[in-house]
Order: sequence, then C-alpha cells, then structure tokens
Amino acid sequence: MALVQLDLPDPMALRGRWAALAAVQAAAGHGERCQAVWPLWHYDDGHGSWADLHHLDEGRAVLLGQDRNDSETYYAEASDFYEERETDLLAGAPAWWEPPVRRVREADADLFLGFVYGFDGSTWWRAAYDADDGFNSVCLPALDAERTNAVIRAVTGHEPDDEDRARQAVDALVAADGAVDDTLLAAVVPPTGWDVAVGTAAARGFLAC
Repeated sequence: MALVQLDLPDPMALRGRWAALAAVQAAAGHGERCQAVWPLWHYDDGHGSWADLHHLDEGRAVLLGQDRNDSETYYAEASDFYEERETDLLAGAPAWWEPPVRRVREADADLFLGFVYGFDGSTWWRAAYDADDGFNSVCLPALDAERTNAVIRAVTGHEPDDEDRARQAVDALVAADGAVDDTLLAAVVPPTGWDVAVGTAAARGFLAC
C-alpha cells in the first residue's frame, strides 16, 4: 500500500519553537508537558492530547500521538476498546517506523495512538486512510511561529505594557534554537514566581543530539 506524502517541516526546524515553549513550561512548573529527553521530544496540552517526536539515525524521525477527543483512527488495542474498525497506522510503512510505536505501547498500554508519521530524511509520510487522525487538532505549537507565540503568551498569562517588545522577546527566545540563557527567558516570563534556571535547562535539553 502506498504511503501519503505530508507537508510538514524538517524535524530540526521545529527545535527553536519547541525549546522555547519547553523553557516557559518548565519555568512555570509544568516541565512534563513539553520536554526533550534525547532522542525524544515530547509535547502535551495538559488535557490528554499529545505528540512525541522520536529522532532516529540518518536524519530520520517518527512523530506520533493522539488527540483525545478528535482522533478517529483506532489502532491496535484502541479498536477493541472503542469497538471501532481498526486503522492500520503502519500500513505500507518501512520497518524503522515500528520501534518508536512499540516503545510507546510497551510503556503505557492505555496510551492509544491516533497518528504515526515518518520522516525519511527529506519527506514526511503517513499510511493511507480517510479518517481524521487528530493531528491537526493537537495543534502542536512548534509547527508554526504564531501558534508558538500564542501558547507561550497563554502560559505566561501576563499582559506586558509593550506588545511589540513582548513579541520580540518571544521571537528572540525561539531564535536561540535551544541555546537559551537566563536573560532571554527572563524577558518573556513574569518577574516573580518563575524558575528561570529550570526553564533554561529545559530548553538546552533540545541541543542534545
């Protein structure tokens, strides 16, 4: 069965935005929601929807996850649990897609998958199916600069006096591409009640490779 080509960024093009959000979440005390533990980058929205990016050798990667409300693909155990027809998320996929899927299923039998995408070093692919897999609903912030900015602003929860300066501060945090320092992060988060050092360390976790 032929795979379907996807229009998604190169995995490493996501690093600056993913690391910036991780810095803010960790500084806020919610580091488990967005973090890097190489070779895995993790994101969840705090409400049960999530995406994991597994880096593999030769520049390859597997992106998998689920939207807890909108994923209409039912893979493996999820098909039995929901009594729905199974969607084979690995149909036609090369063998290197399978290890990250196996690790997720072995780590948590109740963690169902809605989508599995593979990056072969130049192009993203998925299995062929018509059901909504929930990927767009997860709204992975790292895919888009505006989305990342909006989520960071929501997490920090404060209204700065200078909107342009606030946006520039977030842009600088993203542009650091994981090499975040305390000054960059302090310019984004509120002045009190946040652990900037923890946030900086979380962002720098994305530099491991």
